[in-house]
Amino acid sequence: MENSEQLNLFSDQSSLLNLDNSNQAKSSSLIKKGEQLPIEQGEMIYYSNFFEQQTSDLLYQELEKKIKWTQDYFKIYGKSIALPRLTAWYGDPEKRYTYSGIEMNSLPWIEPLLFIKKEIELVAKVKFNSVLINFYRDGNDGVAWHSDDEKELGEIPVIGSVSLGGTRRFMLKPKDKESKQKYELELAHGSFLLMAGETQKYWLHQVPKTKKQVQPRINLTFRVIH
Repeated sequence: MENSEQLNLFSDQSSLLNLDNSNQAKSSSLIKKGEQLPIEQGEMIYYSNFFEQQTSDLLYQELEKKIKWTQDYFKIYGKSIALPRLTAWYGDPEKRYTYSGIEMNSLPWIEPLLFIKKEIELVAKVKFNSVLINFYRDGNDGVAWHSDDEKELGEIPVIGSVSLGGTRRFMLKPKDKESKQKYELELAHGSFLLMAGETQKYWLHQVPKTKKQVQPRINLTFRVIH
């Protein structure tokens, strides 16, 4: 596919949707059924094939090329350490986000992000106003145990997580150290994981590093900044 054709797909918001005989856009996400993960004190629904293969491939190519990736750093005992991944923060004007001492100011939305946002909002029933994007270049990149519970996200955050590219292991464990619950799944290309309810209050999650050969992965976590 030529670059000009790729751009044209995103110049028309309905072009990546299936059109029925009445020419009304019918989103593929409307007919997808998710899997409710068996966790207590939280709500997580996983859609393994939320976006079709061709759409997922195109979205990955567009985002890898067009996102303004940044290498962020955090400090441990006064020493700057590079995050084991590249990041970017997009959203509505003035939507700032801070985590691990890193303050992020939103870049303006681009068409591929708006397309994904529109699709997942139909399922999440939430209007997202920002997205944190992580680029895991290989198995040396990952994210440690954490919860998305920063004050900007409100008391009951809703997180919409879209994965594009290589499949990576996603692990969950409760914050209560006395609990023996745990859960993990493989986040596949084109998948959507909805984290809602009290998930961030009671659960930690991570994408661990791996010595296995893995393909690059882009993960987008759509959020509502209050």
